[in-house]
Amino acid sequence: MPYPKPDPLAPYRAKRSLERTPEPAGASLGPVRIEGGGLFVVHKHAARRLHFDLRLQMDGVLRSWAVPKGPSYDVADKRLAVMVEDHPLEYGDFEGLIPDGNYGAGAVIVWDRGRWVPMEDPALGLAQGKLLFELQGHKLHGLWTLVKLKKGEKEWLFIKERDSYASSSGPLPPEESVLSGLTVEELKAGLNPADGLRADLIRLGAPTGEVRADTAPLMLAETRDRPFTDPAWLFELKLDGYRVLAARGGGTARLFSRNANDLSASFPEVSRAVAALPVSGLVLDGEVVALDDSGRPSFQRLQLRAKLTREIDIRQAMVENPVTFFAFDLLAAEGVDVRPLPISVRKELLQKVLPPAGAVRFLDHFKGDGEVLYQQVQKLGLEGIIAKRADSPYRAGRSAAWLKIRSRLSDDFVVVGFTASKGSRTGFGALLLAQYVDGMLIFCGRAGSGFNDKQLIEVRVDLDSSRRNAPPCGGPIPREKGITWTEPRLVCEVEYTERTEEGLLRQPVFLRFRDDKRPEECVREAGQRRSGAESEGSAGRYSAERMRPDGMQEAGSPANRPAAPPPRFNFTNLDKVFWPDEGYTKGDLIEYYRSIGDWILPYLIDRPVVLTRYPDGIAGKSFFHKDAPEFVLAWIRTERMWSEQAEREIDYFICSDEASLLYLINLGTIPLHVWASRAQAIERPDWCILDLDPKGAPLSHVVEVAQATHALCEDIRLPHLVKTSGSSGLHVLIPLGGQCSYDETRSLAELLARLIVSELSEISTVARQVSRRGGKVYIDYLQNGSGRLLVAPFSVRPLSGAPVSMPLRWDEVNEKLDIESFTITNALARMKQLKQDPLREVLTATPDLPGTLQRLEERGR
Repeated sequence: MPYPKPDPLAPYRAKRSLERTPEPAGASLGPVRIEGGGLFVVHKHAARRLHFDLRLQMDGVLRSWAVPKGPSYDVADKRLAVMVEDHPLEYGDFEGLIPDGNYGAGAVIVWDRGRWVPMEDPALGLAQGKLLFELQGHKLHGLWTLVKLKKGEKEWLFIKERDSYASSSGPLPPEESVLSGLTVEELKAGLNPADGLRADLIRLGAPTGEVRADTAPLMLAETRDRPFTDPAWLFELKLDGYRVLAARGGGTARLFSRNANDLSASFPEVSRAVAALPVSGLVLDGEVVALDDSGRPSFQRLQLRAKLTREIDIRQAMVENPVTFFAFDLLAAEGVDVRPLPISVRKELLQKVLPPAGAVRFLDHFKGDGEVLYQQVQKLGLEGIIAKRADSPYRAGRSAAWLKIRSRLSDDFVVVGFTASKGSRTGFGALLLAQYVDGMLIFCGRAGSGFNDKQLIEVRVDLDSSRRNAPPCGGPIPREKGITWTEPRLVCEVEYTERTEEGLLRQPVFLRFRDDKRPEECVREAGQRRSGAESEGSAGRYSAERMRPDGMQEAGSPANRPAAPPPRFNFTNLDKVFWPDEGYTKGDLIEYYRSIGDWILPYLIDRPVVLTRYPDGIAGKSFFHKDAPEFVLAWIRTERMWSEQAEREIDYFICSDEASLLYLINLGTIPLHVWASRAQAIERPDWCILDLDPKGAPLSHVVEVAQATHALCEDIRLPHLVKTSGSSGLHVLIPLGGQCSYDETRSLAELLARLIVSELSEISTVARQVSRRGGKVYIDYLQNGSGRLLVAPFSVRPLSGAPVSMPLRWDEVNEKLDIESFTITNALARMKQLKQDPLREVLTATPDLPGTLQRLEERGR
């Protein structure tokens, strides 16, 4: 019959009256197996004599040595360590006062805590009297040795081995507990730092009130592309972890994720440390981080921790893969709401609350010089920095008072589908990604690299379970074959080089899945770096200072300028040649539109604008840009309207000021096309157009048709104006004053066109097909319709010589007219000479249309 094994904790219990001491009794925690070592703890114990206790987890208990003088980093110091009774594993969390009259009466703090890793067989080393191991603690690091002295049974020496941590003159580790932040002397004297904190809060005038960590909304940062230096700002490291609100009340602590999920059981080492802080009603904001072997945040390690659910696995991971809560803000303490105070004050108070080392730590900051910190972050390969205005209170939601500046471009995206795999690849080809923009899920690209084989297979199974027939998002949705759409449930982080003007990612690479974020949190923010107008390193910058310094306007120029200066943005590729024969550059084009802005803007204000973009100039490829990118600078106005042609809603640009105009031109836009109606009355056009298109007919015939139109309109007393198309024809515009629908406008234009053709049938036609025109001038009345466009007056055309669409006086419409003579080089000088725009009346006149129709009827009799 086998004999039962002796209880290793019997001596521990025999020395204590456990009903009279707060020390743990040593209930069984179950078989926690830790590969290569386990938990180590160093207690500082103010008993009859002040000493330290080194405890190493072995065989289900904490083997313990009393070290009177404590650990030393000096290899020459051989500190006596007396082996004492084994302690239960729960003792690793014990901190408090052992009452007088009990064994070991006095104050005990957890001076250090972490993992120990034996370099050799620990059982053999213990038996032979030499134990070599590594300590991975908050204070103690590197190689150490316990060597048994021959003269006694319990006497050992605790010695630091030579390594990079060894030092004979370095600073001593902090004396405070890694749990409560108290020194053993403070604990023994009953001192409470909360008393001083409470007095500070009263002095600062912070309001009383409860702040609940499970319901308190977070303050969030906006995105900025580049660091800056400003003494009014504080700069912190951007950590790669889980955002958490930690709360302490009634001696217990709870941790809440940004989604209000309780994470207390997942990260008990943090919960225990928060619970030990000697402040009531405490709410901390910070980041839970798992550090790798080099001390950098590792999101992969953190995810491994977060996925554990069994208590035994979590206890084991606390030692093998511990986490740290870096607190960067104080929201509440001692029944006071601290959020209204400036963050510089909140952080000063926070630092007083937290221990200098431990599972809960203060995230320090740098004042003023964000650029220097950013450079160091880049060298270390860290996530980035967070800039915070020193005077900012804590306010719910995203705020420009907090800015996140990434050292690499990455963001979180919702997975909305996948493409089919090709070749030997399994699972899927690429994930389709989207983000929320103004509450709508907008497609923004795909990521096909960065996955391992396991992820390809596992994720495909998950995606197959959430298939759907139609895309759950809008935007520039791909239409090719082989796409499968899914419910927007998964969130992943993707690294990329920049965004296109359409908001699509360039060179995206999958980094990881984010199970700590909900799809609704994947919101595209202002200021994210993109190609084109917002890309850094460009050759110029627009700001309000570039507007006319005298604030005066040209004669006939619009009066409705924005009340506030527009935000800045960067110009790009100003030296790129857009007109090869003339050598005109993109910078010349932008300068033309800037100079002509007061004349062109009246035709753009409140009107949907469509662009034709030539990123490489008139010799390169071009594309028609009707739908505004879903993610443009916040101050760029867009209006969402239904497009009959596209059979979907489109976000149109609305260009109402100089900044918006130059922003659009900086996209590589050459001509601007506008609707005849304004956004607020989209079905009531301001003008009717007769587009005189020669398509091979001589300009003299165009002039003759225009003169006939002029005569007809004069006869029926219908206001009418004229401009060049900027290409080869003329546009006759009839002001309507919003009196007609588009259908009525087209009927009026058709009636006028057919009357003109009846008089000039030899040189004009209304036949739409070029093959049926017979070399005649085509009078296009079909340009009158919802969504039909007019090239804006003063708009540049992508033709040799850079001609512009120029308003004309009717006396200029004669045999001497040279449409191509109006260019970006002389347009402004012409308007200054004219002093007023001969076309402007098309925006303001309200003709007598009933009288016009009556006169037309009389003419036809």
